[in-house]
Amino acid sequence: MTITAGAPPTHSTPAALARGFLTGGVAGTSLAALVVGGIIERVPLFVAGLVVPAVYGLLLFLAGAPRRAREAAVVPRTALAMIESLKAIGGESSDVPVRFDLTVAPDDEPAYRVEITQDINLVDLPDYRPRGILVVQYPPDRPWRVRIVKRPPLEWEERAAGARLDSVPGPATVSEPPEGCAFGFVVLLGLLLGAAAVIGLFRADLFDEDATARPSSSSKPSAASSSSTSSTTVVSSASGTVALGPGQSMLDKGELRRAVDSLIKGKGMGEGEGNDKGNDKGEGKNKRAALTVVVQERLLSVVFSPTGTQAPQFDPGSLPYERFPALVEEARTTLGIRSPQTWQITADRLTGSLTIRVGVTGPEGAASLEADGQGKVVRRTPAG
Repeated sequence: MTITAGAPPTHSTPAALARGFLTGGVAGTSLAALVVGGIIERVPLFVAGLVVPAVYGLLLFLAGAPRRAREAAVVPRTALAMIESLKAIGGESSDVPVRFDLTVAPDDEPAYRVEITQDINLVDLPDYRPRGILVVQYPPDRPWRVRIVKRPPLEWEERAAGARLDSVPGPATVSEPPEGCAFGFVVLLGLLLGAAAVIGLFRADLFDEDATARPSSSSKPSAASSSSTSSTTVVSSASGTVALGPGQSMLDKGELRRAVDSLIKGKGMGEGEGNDKGNDKGEGKNKRAALTVVVQERLLSVVFSPTGTQAPQFDPGSLPYERFPALVEEARTTLGIRSPQTWQITADRLTGSLTIRVGVTGPEGAASLEADGQGKVVRRTPAG
């Protein structure tokens, strides 16, 4: 059984459910604002996606101040506890997080088991051994929040030195009441409604943006879009794609570089068009920065950086495209995928420096490798 010491399941109260719904709504709204703001190039909307969650977090902190003050005013209970087991779970500093399994024996209540994690200094770590007796404290209404008293009063220190405690069976464990399905449902509902509200408010701008990317049936191919029997290029202010026809691959010699040039210079890549001629006319001066570049077998996608944004960006023309075939071959043959089915290359600067990730999938699962801006492999993640 699980002992809850009479603590109510706080996550099921109307106030908690309302807070969960609001939290989900803020999360969905902010994420949608970031995406939609980037697509339609609305800097205020993009900034709002960053500011709203920060303001909401501050309001939650201020609203919880009275509750934290009440909890801090409650005098904690002191009791003896015996270490059933302990395990250091990581840490590179002088304080190491240690997971304790304790038997807590209050003076006026039944003993119970509890699992806690607490930082212990490396110098003091040898003092904590299985079957050792400790002095602990916990709030009366939340017995699962046990903390080890590292320097207890002399009276309790003497009691701990001469005490002998019996183990409590593992099933008699005190734990925090679970959130429950209702709480998770209202959070998800709020997230979906928040995202839908932003998309609904700006659907006209989104559809207009999409319409500008499609060519008119009665007009000639323009710099925004063109198509041919061998490839189809679609360019807008927010993104660009090049799709090759059957029997072609982006890894064919020179194909990927031509496709990228057609997007970053704002020129359609119809069949028979000469890129060298366009360069002579100065089209290279209109190159645009990108947020991400994604390459698949017959598809190239580039998400351009919105005007005025401070998001990490890079020149898509600077990527080492001549290294891409070798990177794909290495990922397909050296990462434990015996029968590779699909591959994808993603380039971005989300971590600060330019990173090229090559992912492959097959019956054995997924595997990937990472390379730097020069195409040199720096990390491998084999399948399984």
